[in-house]
Amino acid sequence: MKIPGLLAAILVPALLVAQKASLKPASPRPAPPYAEVDARALKLPDSSTHAVAPMAAWINANFTTPTEKTRAIFVWIADHIDYDVVNMFALNFSEDSAAKIARALQTRKGICENYAALFSAVCNATGIESVVVEGYTKQRGFTDYIPHAWSAARLDGAWYLFDPTWGSGYIEKGQFVRKMNDGYFKATPESFIATHMPFDYLWEFLYYPVTTEDFYNGKTRPNPSRPRFSYPDSLGAYEAMAPIDREAAAADRIERNGVRNSATFNMIANLRTDVENHRRQEEADRQNRLVDAYNTALGTFNESLRQFNTFINYFNAQFKPERPDAEIRQMLDSADHQLESARSIADTIRLSPADSRIQKPLQQLQTSIKDLGSHIKDQQDWLTKYLSKGKSGRRSMFYKYTWFGIPLN
Repeated sequence: MKIPGLLAAILVPALLVAQKASLKPASPRPAPPYAEVDARALKLPDSSTHAVAPMAAWINANFTTPTEKTRAIFVWIADHIDYDVVNMFALNFSEDSAAKIARALQTRKGICENYAALFSAVCNATGIESVVVEGYTKQRGFTDYIPHAWSAARLDGAWYLFDPTWGSGYIEKGQFVRKMNDGYFKATPESFIATHMPFDYLWEFLYYPVTTEDFYNGKTRPNPSRPRFSYPDSLGAYEAMAPIDREAAAADRIERNGVRNSATFNMIANLRTDVENHRRQEEADRQNRLVDAYNTALGTFNESLRQFNTFINYFNAQFKPERPDAEIRQMLDSADHQLESARSIADTIRLSPADSRIQKPLQQLQTSIKDLGSHIKDQQDWLTKYLSKGKSGRRSMFYKYTWFGIPLN
């Protein structure tokens, strides 16, 4: 069809205007905010990328601020670690972190737990506090039932969230497509919670944590009508806890926040099992320590008895051959010191809930300690009197007499 003339007359000036406009110099497009850092990060020598320590050393030598360092770590991982599509469902949160990191560096492949473990490990090695966070996610309005892992790091006193897995690319038609996504680098807790829900709300880093129910319903904005949660104080308390106490506290918080999927249920079950097994092992170790302590007390008592018997044998020989007074005194004192040590250990065991295996032997040992202590005390009193006498007086102390003055020995 022919274009009408009027239409042509209208279009020509418009074309001319467009042509004139194209003659103006184009405004320079601003460079990406981390372009220089990214380019430098990708120069990390391959020889330094097979262990965490050399990676961290190189990053510390080439970058200054915490943001630059975390960016360099994030970019290197995104550029060098392929998502392991074949094993994408083979999550094992109980696996040792070192093994996860080693696998990622050796094979240059991994799933979320490998990405997160590697990112946090290198951060920590550079002096930046970082933790791996476990939870689940939401994509295109669908809350996933498969667990996920990401990282958190404290930069200049504030906590930020990082998902090196999602930041490295995506899966399309069963294949990993590498494509950097800056939306998962240094995200604020307020924005990150829209797509990433930690099992434990401590790692939301929010004063008004989002509940499981709210996350499912897409209600992730702060709700000041709820009780305020001082997560900095709770983090401080968490850091001061023993590892097993951390797990127990985490299980309680996860349960309080609501259980809506199998991943959360399994996480609570795993934590409770770990705590129970640890407590059971702790008790077994405690009882074994008590048994060891009893054996030590018994061995110390036997040494005291041996030393006392050595003195008695010397006494029966009427202190022959002669020895210095101090040496004779030391024979008894040494037996007494050994006995006091055995008594102290036995008393410590007595004050603890004792293993049934040693309750009766412990009672017998304490009776023996008391009896031996009485004998040692008698001999010490006798020896003090003996050492206070002259030669003839000492000799007479080895004899006992009847009422008629006849020597008994």
